[in-house]
Amino acid sequence: MAILIKTTAEIDKMRRSGEALRQVHEAVRPFVVPGASTMDLENAAAAKMGELHAVSAFKGYHGYPTVLCTSVNNEVVHGIPSPRRILVDGDIISIDCGVVVGGFYSDRAVTYAVGQPSEAARKLLDVTEASLEMAIQQAQVGGRLGDISFAVQEMCEAEGFGVVKEFVGHGIGKSMHEDPQVPNFGPRGKGPRLKAGMVLAIEPMINAGSAEVKVLPDGWTTVTVDGSLSAHFEHTVAITREGPLVLTR
Repeated sequence: MAILIKTTAEIDKMRRSGEALRQVHEAVRPFVVPGASTMDLENAAAAKMGELHAVSAFKGYHGYPTVLCTSVNNEVVHGIPSPRRILVDGDIISIDCGVVVGGFYSDRAVTYAVGQPSEAARKLLDVTEASLEMAIQQAQVGGRLGDISFAVQEMCEAEGFGVVKEFVGHGIGKSMHEDPQVPNFGPRGKGPRLKAGMVLAIEPMINAGSAEVKVLPDGWTTVTVDGSLSAHFEHTVAITREGPLVLTR
């Protein structure tokens, strides 16, 4: 495993990529309302990318057809936007997006409630997002990769939630997926030593029920086997001597 170390100048370029991605997410947010289609979100994201001269990291990746992944309710990841998928009050939707700016990638996911969510849905979103923040705090020079993984698993399993094992976070930089893989499970104090200049996409994918998932016949959309809700939050994070630097905030 060759974990690439970024220079200060490269991290600065990644910060610009992350800022563009933040603006894309901001442009999509107003469309997360009952009655909107997931294609409405896609169109808003694509328009903002054009305005910012940012290139989609997702569209065309292994043949993926769109700039967003829009995963609704029991869809875990890789839901494909469609004009036929209409959001209704009480849905939750994960919006995952990546861009390339100046040759560097950034990756971020946010799960939103549409209208008024159930208490159970709100708790899933709150805990998953909190587990991401806890994991980010573990991205410290001298720590271990397993410290990040353990933070997510400990918090989410304590609430009775299922931690998805089939999909993990990843290193990121001039490529979308670099070493190391960043699981959301595993023992604290294990794995590679964290060093300044590493950049990681940390992304808890958490199910309200069982951790089991399956891929639908479209070859992309991944759903919970038991039909339970799933939430997904992600940030691109640089490890620095001053502590974790969230590039997509």
